[in-house]
Amino acid sequence: MEKRGKVLVLHGPNLNLLGERETGIYGTKGLGEINQLMQKEGEQYGLELDFFQSNYEGALVEAIQQAKGKYDVIIINPAAYTHTSIALRDAILAVNIPTIEVHLSNIYKREEFRHKSFISGVAIGQISGFGVLSYLLAVRAAAEIVKNRS
Repeated sequence: MEKRGKVLVLHGPNLNLLGERETGIYGTKGLGEINQLMQKEGEQYGLELDFFQSNYEGALVEAIQQAKGKYDVIIINPAAYTHTSIALRDAILAVNIPTIEVHLSNIYKREEFRHKSFISGVAIGQISGFGVLSYLLAVRAAAEIVKNRS
């Protein structure tokens, strides 16, 4: 299938430990396996996906800034930075790329401090609580965004 859009997938801190950490909350699939499932989903829609994971806020900010002019959509799981990072929020605003916020767990059913997202106010939407399916739904949403912009 012809590639119709480019998507940058950003994974925040500690997501490199998926499949090992708190599997009752985050599941047993590792990040590599999740990326493969997303890649396969994206291929069905003609999307080209690039992946980046960092435990460092500044590296994620730089990845967002460098996405300008290269990507049609950003999918981001900011992880713990969801609740703390104005820098990520500002970077998303600065590049003006439709951004989908993703979480494996339902952050609103967890600790009170997780209920506030600095990202949701600048994201086109948020998908949370469906485990790995949250990521796959985000890929489908990205495909719709690309299709509607064409």
